[in-house]
Amino acid sequence: MMILNKFQKNRKGVITTYVLVFGAIFFLIIGGLLGFILLQLKQVSQKVAWNESLNIAEAGINYYRWCINNNVEQNCQSQKDYFDPSGNLIGKFSLQVTQTVSCGQNIRKEIISTGWTNNFPQVKRKIKVLYGRASVAKYSYLLNDSVWIGADHQIRGPYQSNGGIRMDGGNQSTVSSANQEWICTNSFGCSTCPTGNGCRKQGSDCICPGVFATTQNGNPGLFSFPTPPFDFNGITIDLAQMKSIAQSSGVYFPPSTTTNPLAKGYHVKFKNNGTFEAWIITGLSSTYAYNLEEDWHYDYFTITSEYLYNTYAISSDCSVVFIEDNIWLEGEVVGKVTLASANLLNPSADTDVVLLGNITAVQDGRDSLALIGERNVLIGPQSPDQMELEGIFIAQKGLFGRNHYPNNIKSALHIYGSIVSNGRVGTQWISGSTIVSGYSQRETYFDTNLIYSPSPFVPYVEPDFKIINWDEMK
Repeated sequence: MMILNKFQKNRKGVITTYVLVFGAIFFLIIGGLLGFILLQLKQVSQKVAWNESLNIAEAGINYYRWCINNNVEQNCQSQKDYFDPSGNLIGKFSLQVTQTVSCGQNIRKEIISTGWTNNFPQVKRKIKVLYGRASVAKYSYLLNDSVWIGADHQIRGPYQSNGGIRMDGGNQSTVSSANQEWICTNSFGCSTCPTGNGCRKQGSDCICPGVFATTQNGNPGLFSFPTPPFDFNGITIDLAQMKSIAQSSGVYFPPSTTTNPLAKGYHVKFKNNGTFEAWIITGLSSTYAYNLEEDWHYDYFTITSEYLYNTYAISSDCSVVFIEDNIWLEGEVVGKVTLASANLLNPSADTDVVLLGNITAVQDGRDSLALIGERNVLIGPQSPDQMELEGIFIAQKGLFGRNHYPNNIKSALHIYGSIVSNGRVGTQWISGSTIVSGYSQRETYFDTNLIYSPSPFVPYVEPDFKIINWDEMK
């Protein structure tokens, strides 16, 4: 009996030991499991906070975009609370803004937005975006008149006109007109109405679609009409402002006759060392010419005598040159330069720009020319047989083109950039089906580098800033 009681006591001791051991193991397992669950919950919460931080950072980007487009940047906060849709405060975002400014104009803005939640302020996401507005460099051509694009012309960029378009050349992008229909006259090759191309006879008129073609060169699938017109009157506003800034921060030239009573205008030669020469022209010879506006007449575009007035360095802070006279132009541009020709002293005297030779620039966005002519921008009779034009060329009140010079036929015209012309563009003249003047082959490429980063005072085609580059920073 005593032996049995001793066995029972030993058995109880073993059971107690087992209970303690397994109890400790159980609590260790439960503790580890609870710790694992809590860790997972924390990681999930951090993951949620990580995603929320990105949303908060994007909210900061959208907030500053609203500030830009509503002109209230000065009143916008660099750090701001973020609330969820229920009105609960869940985090903050902070903003860093860097602006690209030229001649007092905001060209582009770089915004860095950092977002975080209140629960995990150490978990942050950072976004960098580039804001910009699309300039006229978005188009290879932007016109305010009807136009006939010849069969030889290859256009590699959007083409927009406020008038009708006869598109017989090749297009690799959109060709759009603000017109639903227009009257195609003899000067557009419609002496016989091309009724198989959407055109129709209406009395003595030939009524055609906003954009149509009579060749197989183009891509009709990229024709678009009607589209909103471009406001050419808006360009006028910039000239007075450009003159004022050129007088204070850039380079300004008064009418050449204030220096020399015999002067005819300025000959500007851009140099590849970042300077340009200004020559005063004292003698011009005539060339018999024709255009639709003046009929047969004499152009005085050929320089016979001139002298060097001065040499100027192009400022990196405000590279604006304003000349209150006619300009003859050529050379290689270094830097982002805007050159304007306009006579604001005499409202009845509009100035012209004559393109004498090649105008080139490095095609990577660092260098570019924006040329603004108050009236016409014309290629002269002594232009190169193979001509290169690089930049943005704006004929505010007149046209971009080359007059008809009898028996003056050139080989090729290559344009890398944009043409903005109030009047009808033409660089080739045809009689019947024969080229009688101008360039036999023409190609136009638009420069994507200049769309959001043009030279100062280039007009914009979109009023609001938009995101042109988005990147998350580490």
